[in-house]
Amino acid sequence: MCAWWLRRWGSRSGRCGGGWPLPGRITVSPGWSRPITRSPRKSGGLLALWGGNASRVHAELMQRAADDPDAPAVPSLSTLHRAIRRDLTRGERAGLKSGEAARRAHDVFGQRPATHRNAVWEGDHKHVPVEVDVEGEPATPWVTWFIDCATKAITGVAVTAHAPSRDAVLASLRIAITRTEPFGPVGGLPSQIRVDRGKEFLCRAVTAAMGALAVPVTDLPAYSPHLKGTIEALNDAVEEMLLVSLPRYTGRHKLTGGQPADPDAPPLTYEAFVGLLLDWVTWWNTRHHPSALNGKTPVEAWQADATPLTDVSAGQLATFALEDNGRTYTISTSGVRWRRRDYPAPWMNGRTGTKVLVRHLPHHDDTIEVFDAATGRHLGSAFLAAAASREQIRSVQAARTAAARRLKADLRAAEKLRRRRFEASTTAAPPRPLVAPTSTQAAEELGAAAQTDRRALARPDLVPHGPAPDT
Repeated sequence: MCAWWLRRWGSRSGRCGGGWPLPGRITVSPGWSRPITRSPRKSGGLLALWGGNASRVHAELMQRAADDPDAPAVPSLSTLHRAIRRDLTRGERAGLKSGEAARRAHDVFGQRPATHRNAVWEGDHKHVPVEVDVEGEPATPWVTWFIDCATKAITGVAVTAHAPSRDAVLASLRIAITRTEPFGPVGGLPSQIRVDRGKEFLCRAVTAAMGALAVPVTDLPAYSPHLKGTIEALNDAVEEMLLVSLPRYTGRHKLTGGQPADPDAPPLTYEAFVGLLLDWVTWWNTRHHPSALNGKTPVEAWQADATPLTDVSAGQLATFALEDNGRTYTISTSGVRWRRRDYPAPWMNGRTGTKVLVRHLPHHDDTIEVFDAATGRHLGSAFLAAAASREQIRSVQAARTAAARRLKADLRAAEKLRRRRFEASTTAAPPRPLVAPTSTQAAEELGAAAQTDRRALARPDLVPHGPAPDT
């Protein structure tokens, strides 16, 4: 944050329309733009110190003048206000008051030149401010999507019930590249993809998958939404046109005390929300008319563009976004043994003993793709044997949730014991604790802690117990 020095050029008032200040004119000059390094009373960063509050700056100057008889006369408050309005821009004043984000709101941003379809895509995550029902638990989903900057067409969308990872990015890219429904004919290979510095977009799996297709992924500077304005405008549009009308929208106005107007509104199921979002994407591509397209829909603008498209072959799609650990496996009578689990498939009949490679989508261990180790040819998919049922998975999740709640309660109780409370002070004095344990209570608690430490160090299974010797 910059600080600003006030300068007085004389004792008489004067007026000037521009150029150098006349004697007597109060100016706010960049000569004050030094960080505060010492006591505020010895520094000149008064506007920054007081958050752009001219009244407090004037009071500080008056106090300085009272403490130092040799200090120059202090201008009136109205004169100081005029100097600040004259010499500081709106952005500088907003920055001094509210920070860098407020200053940027007064900046002027250029517009990128018009391009052709698939010249540049922009991608981003959107945290949906709507609570949905995910297997009985409330959750706020995330949307990962890509948009073509020239035609404003949404090329691919993936929704996750939790914070997204690289699998969401790869799933959205795969949908965008294949040009299949519900996004066809939009898609193909872009010449460039612009993203922010999100780790999911810049991870090795994503950059390697797009690098294999000769598509560069450009990471933009952090906290620079104006550099990817197309996808940011889409994030704002979906909230204004769809999300605000859904039940359990968290951004809706609240009653006094912060309570929602309808706290008992039933949430949408996860499936219903995904269906509504995909319907909105179809509406955006086929019936919405963005102002930049001169009355055309994104699909109409896409079809009117004669730029040749680059499609991906079926062979390339078979390996797109799949991870490979480089190890060779052998098909046995139980299928392929991967991560200590068996993956059989009907096409493996008659192929026992074949050396294969295993590839899989990140975080998807229910299905693997099997390739011939010698030729690299895709042999087929294999599925996890003896997979747990959905009821078993829910029971395991419920048990894990209960264990986490018990641990949280124990930690909260321990924190309550550790926390110390002190008396309220009305004078400058050392803090006095409100609750003081007796010596007996302190000794009992210390003894219990020591006993717990000894139990943690105990190793009862170090020497196996055997039958008692015969005597």
